[in-house]
Amino acid sequence: MTDIDPSAPDTDTPAFIAPVAMENDPDALFAGDRGTLDADVRRVLVRILQRRFLVADNSPAEWKLLLEHQQMIESRLNDLFVRLVVDHARGVAYKEQVRSDDVDVPILLKDEAYSRAETLVLVYLRTVFQRETTAGTASARVDVEEVEQTVLTYFSETDGTRASQQRAVRTAIARLDREGIIEEESEGRYRIGPLIEIVLSAEVLRDLQRWLEEQTRDADTPAPLIDDAEAVASGILEEERA
Repeated sequence: MTDIDPSAPDTDTPAFIAPVAMENDPDALFAGDRGTLDADVRRVLVRILQRRFLVADNSPAEWKLLLEHQQMIESRLNDLFVRLVVDHARGVAYKEQVRSDDVDVPILLKDEAYSRAETLVLVYLRTVFQRETTAGTASARVDVEEVEQTVLTYFSETDGTRASQQRAVRTAIARLDREGIIEEESEGRYRIGPLIEIVLSAEVLRDLQRWLEEQTRDADTPAPLIDDAEAVASGILEEERA
């Protein structure tokens, strides 16, 4: 009787699994496809990974698919140590990197910090959004000139020429437009979307307000934005505690 060595390779088993031809697997989307999601659901999953936000108003079909297949999409993202956040009230979905002290988590998503100009624009937009919504206005809107006029008061001579400062503000506005935080309705006029509340929470706004106070404490420039930001943060915190 011959003993069988369990460590010996099985010559009858192929080293690699040959891909199934598409004609033999009608559900496959491409040769060797091992995925189980429908094509439309896969596209939504890719959109979530590609974009910072998925907004219901801007992508109603994708939003509908996301809600219908939310559990499966969440499962796929969780396999990558990524968490899906769906804000039904605002109609916004976005992803977050899972971080844990108990599990070794490889970081897939990198934080991309906002520049100083972008941060100043965000604070102003958040202030206007809260002021208008508190007053009962359906939508908050701003003109690029008013954003520039306010934000530029927080620049100093060491921040470059006035032209370079204006370019920095315009570049900041363009980025926020691309991210869907604001939307240009006509040339130079923007609608502020509900994403601003997610990007700039009350806690973050309060921290930025302190930072702005420190930046302007010894300066002679007026600080209307700081006063408004303080009032906005106070009002939001009260709403969150209620």
